[in-house]
Amino acid sequence: MNQILEKELETQTQNFKSLITEYCRLESVAAQNRMMQETANWVENLLKATGFATRQLPVDGAPNYVYGTIKGKSDFTLLLYNHYDVQPETPLALWESPPFEVTEKDGKLVARGICDNKAELIARICAIRAIQATQGELPINITWIIEGEEEIGSTHFDAMTRQYGDLLKTDGALWEGGGFNEKEQAHIALGFRGMLYVEYSVELMAHDAHSGGAHTLPSAAWRLVKALASLKDDNGRVLIPGFYADVREPTAMEQQVAHDNVDLEQEGRAKAMYGIDAFLHNRSGYDLEVSVYEPTANIAGFLSGYTEPGVKTVLPAKAMAKMDFRLVPNQRPDDILAKLKAYLKAQGFDDVQVTKLGGGDPVVTPLEGAFVQKITQICQTFTEQEPKIITLVGGTLPLLGAMKNNVGVLGISTSGNPAYYGSGAHAPNEHIRVRDIPRAIEFNVFMFTQLGETEV
Repeated sequence: MNQILEKELETQTQNFKSLITEYCRLESVAAQNRMMQETANWVENLLKATGFATRQLPVDGAPNYVYGTIKGKSDFTLLLYNHYDVQPETPLALWESPPFEVTEKDGKLVARGICDNKAELIARICAIRAIQATQGELPINITWIIEGEEEIGSTHFDAMTRQYGDLLKTDGALWEGGGFNEKEQAHIALGFRGMLYVEYSVELMAHDAHSGGAHTLPSAAWRLVKALASLKDDNGRVLIPGFYADVREPTAMEQQVAHDNVDLEQEGRAKAMYGIDAFLHNRSGYDLEVSVYEPTANIAGFLSGYTEPGVKTVLPAKAMAKMDFRLVPNQRPDDILAKLKAYLKAQGFDDVQVTKLGGGDPVVTPLEGAFVQKITQICQTFTEQEPKIITLVGGTLPLLGAMKNNVGVLGISTSGNPAYYGSGAHAPNEHIRVRDIPRAIEFNVFMFTQLGETEV
């Protein structure tokens, strides 16, 4: 690295802290529609100040999408995706500092949304500004789409891509990503599981009753507990008929990658972070890595009756629960929804109402594609070791199905976000490590530059 670039990276690392502090102050909680327009405006102004031509893309019922383009030297166009919305900060009692004020403590910057996904956007901005300061014109064209609904399932991304899809045509696409692992490897994520998110509700009486009447009156809480319990057996296998019918087994290449990714030391760190002695079904090694190809049925929340401190002897009239099903290649959310409703009806749970709150298709980008191979080469050159290939991520990016079906674009995720495995996305005290910031910016500079130097 030349001295001019090295000095500029130091400058941008300092700029990162001031920008991320401003950004995280914006309480952009999509689930509660808080400060969404203010945040969209702030992000658009940030892109403008970096030289992008910008506009906000309105879609009925959605926070505005922020769209920006900037011209570079080569004909290659890279699409960047980020989101400006964050998860709710509750429970507040578990935060050690105000969630929307960036607090530096023990070498970490703590704030809601900082690792998911605000720090990556700022790291990319700082990298672009570093290139502009040291090289002038960018080496590539960059198109940027930034949404405000990722944390609630990218509800309107399909409509956005149908309305504005021509603006998103590209030679390569990078979705939101993570950082480098504890071995300093870069990562490349090729696929993400799909998801079906539903809400169950049961109402058995006109109002709550005294629990002294539990011998004569029905309990909505027990009714919903029984319905949920009927969905899985004692080994965790989902009992909905046809649930596994379309599940695609991992290919030989995907199995080999799972073997290559076995990391017993990282398993130990993860278990320590979650305070557990073993993973589900006591899995480890290859069995743990390949288990991501199994679909899941997770109870995300349950509410009924009295849940505040102290005692209230109440018999609940209503109960509700939320569940996410993580889906693997070839499964489809609406198909699973239909099978779920049919199963509950067949089991006699006609009184359990099921409402779809969100969904997304599983999408996998082929490893052999030219853009994937180029990013692989860039990662290897930067770190001087092969990147970790993740063929399927356990989480979901609901936008991927819309990009694939409506725009014809597949993409990947890679390093460039100053986050790590313990950053605590969606959790209290979400954070990044200060030491990871310079490397994230430097990697983005290197990647953007390398993409402009050779054809993809």
